[in-house]
Amino acid sequence: MDIKRIIAATLLSALILIGFDYFMPKPHQDDPHSVPHAPAAQVQSSAPAAAPETSAETQVAARRIPLSGPDVQGSVNLKGAVLDDLILTKYREMLAKNSPLVRLLDKAGSAHPNFVVIGWTNAPGSNARVPDLNTVWDSTDETLTPDHPVTLHWDNGQGLVFSIQIGLDDHYMFAVNQTVENHSGQPVALVPFQRVQRDYDAPEGAFTAHEGPIAVVGGRMQDESYKNLRKGADHPDHVSWSSTGTSGWDGISDKFWLTAVAPADGTPVTASFAYVPGAPASYQVGMSTQAPQQIMPNGSITEKSHVFAGAKVLSLLQAYSKQLGIPDLDKAIDFGWFSFLTRPLLTLLHWLYLHIGNFGLALMALTLIVKIVLFPLASKAAQSSARMRLLAPKVKEIREKNKDDPMAMNQKVMALYREEKVSPASGCLPMLIQAPIFFCLYKILNISIDARHAPFFGWIRDLSMPDPTNVFNLFGLLPFDPTHYSSFLHVSIWGAALGLTFWLLQRQTSSTASLDPAQARVMQFMPLAYVFFMSGFPASLLVYYTWNNLLTVAQQMFIQRRTALPVPVSRT
Repeated sequence: MDIKRIIAATLLSALILIGFDYFMPKPHQDDPHSVPHAPAAQVQSSAPAAAPETSAETQVAARRIPLSGPDVQGSVNLKGAVLDDLILTKYREMLAKNSPLVRLLDKAGSAHPNFVVIGWTNAPGSNARVPDLNTVWDSTDETLTPDHPVTLHWDNGQGLVFSIQIGLDDHYMFAVNQTVENHSGQPVALVPFQRVQRDYDAPEGAFTAHEGPIAVVGGRMQDESYKNLRKGADHPDHVSWSSTGTSGWDGISDKFWLTAVAPADGTPVTASFAYVPGAPASYQVGMSTQAPQQIMPNGSITEKSHVFAGAKVLSLLQAYSKQLGIPDLDKAIDFGWFSFLTRPLLTLLHWLYLHIGNFGLALMALTLIVKIVLFPLASKAAQSSARMRLLAPKVKEIREKNKDDPMAMNQKVMALYREEKVSPASGCLPMLIQAPIFFCLYKILNISIDARHAPFFGWIRDLSMPDPTNVFNLFGLLPFDPTHYSSFLHVSIWGAALGLTFWLLQRQTSSTASLDPAQARVMQFMPLAYVFFMSGFPASLLVYYTWNNLLTVAQQMFIQRRTALPVPVSRT
C-alpha cells in the first residue's frame, strides 16, 4: 500500500515538473519592456504627432517638467499632460552594474509606449472643449519633487479653465488634483478620468503570476489577460469589461511592477478594460467618476485621485492602502488561491531577508521554520506509515485467506486496523495539509521582488535565474551552449545536488527490492529525471528544494530514532 502511494506521488510530481517546464516561459529579464524592440518606423503614437517645426510654439509643446524623487526619475509632458517618462532608480534591467535602470513609463512613439493620461470627457448632452493628448498646457513650475508639486493650466478659450496639480511622495505615489473653473456663464457637465495606456503588444505572463489588466472595485478583484481584451475589441467602445463601485483602483500589472490609478476614498467610480485596434493597438485601463460633475457658472470643482507607478513591494502597497484608503492595493501581487498562506509567508520571508541580508539564506531559514511548525504532522504521518508497514504482513495474510469473500476480507482488515488503532488515511491527511504550504513556498519565489537579482554564494549571482553551470560543456570550459539544441541539455551543479537529495530521500522512504522490475526501474530513474527537469528552473527553487530535501532526510532519521512502535497483535 505504502509503495503504491509513493510511486503514485513520485509520478505525479514528475508530471507536475514536466508541466512546469512545458507551460512556464523560459527565465527572462523581467523589466516591463521585455518584448523585442520594434523598428521605429512601425511604431506610432495613439495621438497624432505634431509635424516638425522650428517655431516658439514647438518649443513650448516639447517642454517637459523634470520629476525627481528618491525612488523615481523622469518628467511630465506638458503636451497632453501625461506621465510618460519614468524610471525606477533602485532597479536595473539586467544584473550588470552598468545596466540601464528599469523604465516603467515611456512616451508615445517609442518602442514601448506606456503612459498615464489625466483628463476630462463631456457628459451626454455637453459639447465643451476639453483638453486632449494634443493640448499644450502651461506651468510656471520648473521641477516636480516630493517637496514641490507642480500645477498645469489650460484655458479652452470658451470660459473654462482647467488645471492639474501633481504631487509626488518619497516612493511611487503621485497625488493628482483635477480642477475646472467655469467662467462661461453656462452650466457644464464633465466627467474626470485617469487612464493607464499601453500601446504595444505586451507579452502574456506565466500562470505563476498574473501580468496584465487588473482592478479592485467595490471590494472585488478582477484581472484579465491581454488575449481576452483583444477578443473583446468588437464590444461597444472596445470595452471588454467594466464595473461600478465605491473606491477602488485599476491598472496594468507586470511581474514586479504596477502602474495604476485610484480615485479618492469613497468616490463612486466606473472602472473599465479596453483594447483599441490600430497602428499601434492600445490597451486602455481606466477609471472615471460614475456621475458627471456639474460646474455651475462662476463655480469650480476639484477631483482628487492617485497614480501609482513603481515596484510591487508588499509592505509599501499595504501602507498605501491604509494611509490613502486605496482598498486591497496589495492584491496587485498575485498571491494565488492560497493567499491566506502565501501572504504571511511572503511577509515573513521579506522580514528574514531584511535581517539576514542574503535572500538565499532567508529562504533556507523560512524553510526551516516551516519544517519546525509542521513537525508534529510529519511525525504523525511517519508513525502512521510505520504502523501500516508493521501490519502489512498480517493484512496480506487476511487477504489471502479471504480472497474469495471480498466483504469478509474488508471487514477483517478494518477490524485489525481498529484493534491496532491505525487509520489508513492518517498518513495521507498530514501530507494533504502540508502540500498547500509547500506550493505557497514555490509561489512566493515567483512573486517576491526580493528574489530579483538577489545573489547567493559562489557562482550564483542571481537567484531568479537558472544556475549557469552545465556539466555538458564542462561548466563553461568548452565554448558552446548545449541548451541551444535542447533545454534538457542543462545539468547544473545545483541541479545535480537536487537529484542527489531526491535519491537519498527515495532510499530512506522506500525499498525498490520489494517492487517488480518495472516499478524498480521507474523509482531508480526518478532522481535523474528531476535533475534534467529542474536544472533550468530559477536557482532559488533549486536551493529551496535541495535544502528542503535535506531537512526531510534529517527529520525522518530523527523521527525513526525516537519512535517506538508496538508489535501488532497476532490474529488467526
